Amino acid sequence: MTRFALKIEYGGMGFSGWQSQKEAPSIQGQIETALEKTLGSKVRITGAGRTDSGVHATGQVAHLDLDKDITPFRLSEALNYHLKPDLISITAAAAVGDTFHARFTATERRYLYRIIARRAPVTKDRGWVWQINNPLDIERMQSAANHLVGHHDFTTFRSTLCQAQSPVKTLDRVEVLHRRETGCDIYDFHLTARSFLHNQVRSIVGTLERVGAGSWQPKDVADALNAKSRAACGPVAPPDGLFLTDVIYPEDPFAATQVP
Repeated sequence: MTRFALKIEYGGMGFSGWQSQKEAPSIQGQIETALEKTLGSKVRITGAGRTDSGVHATGQVAHLDLDKDITPFRLSEALNYHLKPDLISITAAAAVGDTFHARFTATERRYLYRIIARRAPVTKDRGWVWQINNPLDIERMQSAANHLVGHHDFTTFRSTLCQAQSPVKTLDRVEVLHRRETGCDIYDFHLTARSFLHNQVRSIVGTLERVGAGSWQPKDVADALNAKSRAACGPVAPPDGLFLTDVIYPEDPFAATQVP
């Protein structure tokens, strides 16, 4: 029996999210279907995180166990063949030790949320960004974001459906970057933690957007955090602009084996 790790890129639009569901298409379900077509038998995979409907990934990681003699390259090539034309791609595959676990051995997860501010509707980026009409104040947003870095009770910024046993998490990074392109302003929100609560990133970004728009003061975010109440949260950002970009492990499982 060999354990394989897969690095996965996908567009979340049109899917119910990562986790398999009986009556709705999911990322996990599509990959498992591709595995069955490749191997002739059902195989279960385990992902590093359960992204919601409409959320994307450039660095999701999953693992699976196979008793079939197959190389990582052949496995990835076969899966990509059977995944067409879905917006799902295996970008790397590697044989790993049996102690590797995509979810439980991860030490860090990194997310990117992207907002585009412009009046004209987006076309090529539709579904991949949250579009707003007016520019945001990046200094106000960063000042507000700084209140969230560290070890806190994030009850305010998690979904009421969150199944985590504790709302206490350590947020290592919340950084807001801005760049100006022709006709638009682009805001990238970078968030890093060992793990996140359900809807935590979208709740934080939606609240910070209100600060950038001038509806909230930076201190209001600290007050909302300290309230430890979901009712104190700002609006939840849509899933469109959210990407799981990296899952970090003590040793990079893909360091030696990359898909060409």
